Amino acid sequence: MTRIASITSDTTVPLKHALRRDDFRLSVDVQIPATGITGLFGESGSGKTSLLRCIAGLEADLSHDTRPVHERGVGYVFQEPQLFPHLDVRRNIEFGLRRSSAPKVDREQVIEMLGLGDLLDRMPDGLSGGEAQRVAIAAVLLRSPKLVLMDEPLASLDQRRKDELLPYLDRLHDELSVPMIYVSHSIDEVSRLCDYLLLMESGKIVASGDLHEMLSRLDLPMLSGSNAGSIIDAKPWRYNRDYDLTQFNFSGGELSVPGRYETSARSVRLRIAAQDVSICLSRPDDTTILNVLAAEIDDVQTSGPASAVVRLVLGTDYLLALVTRRSVARLDLKKGDQVFAQVKSVTVRH
Repeated sequence: MTRIASITSDTTVPLKHALRRDDFRLSVDVQIPATGITGLFGESGSGKTSLLRCIAGLEADLSHDTRPVHERGVGYVFQEPQLFPHLDVRRNIEFGLRRSSAPKVDREQVIEMLGLGDLLDRMPDGLSGGEAQRVAIAAVLLRSPKLVLMDEPLASLDQRRKDELLPYLDRLHDELSVPMIYVSHSIDEVSRLCDYLLLMESGKIVASGDLHEMLSRLDLPMLSGSNAGSIIDAKPWRYNRDYDLTQFNFSGGELSVPGRYETSARSVRLRIAAQDVSICLSRPDDTTILNVLAAEIDDVQTSGPASAVVRLVLGTDYLLALVTRRSVARLDLKKGDQVFAQVKSVTVRH
């Protein structure tokens, strides 16, 4: 599969920005990978959009980078699609081509990647929210940016439109080697799309690292409670037509997931929320839960007045379980215990 080449040759992209307002301070000095998608996650008001605006040159920050917006090589996808209402889709996505001096990307590849072939003659007012956002993304990519910023591109869409757009964002992940920063309030979106993660709080990056490693940490309050969960790279290898189940192999065993997923040479990403995992001391024989996996307890941490997160090791992968503190005490769960994890639900990135 052809990848759209990055015009950045370095292995990392430096982000050093500072901003002062009466009631807010932004101070960021961090490096992100020069390929793949970096998730920027944090609560409302933490400074995520302010950081993007500084990177793009839309805020006069204190980093002493005085280059105008058009010289920074940054593409910005806003929450609401920024399209010219008087231009059709074709002219919207081509608008910036003649204004960019950067090496051109393959126009037809971008159109095909975002599924715009049947929309080129449509006007913006005839597009759904998801279609309009795909057009806005294409317009940004055709300007050959060195860095793409996505500021909650799904925030204004209902769940149906989000589900329609997510597979196209998956393709960006797979085929685009220009680095991207993806802002979201949804840990599910970040887990599905991103490779690297920045956690932001009160204008500062409080933690950063590889997505797999970050999600397995138990010392980050932002990733606790309902946000706690893990991702596993697994390969679909067998489909059961009678029960409409696909079996996935990973380092710690097998997982069965409803629906058909085509077997292929490449692995896919599975997202398992900690609240969908329970723990048994012995293998249950009479349970409706399909996935019961042998595991070892690696760590146990309190995550609230009544709850705790248990980190389990399965092969080379981690799995998190959100349980009550009472259950931890009743079962005397501790590091090194051999247990069984019951997985109630698995989300597949496809």
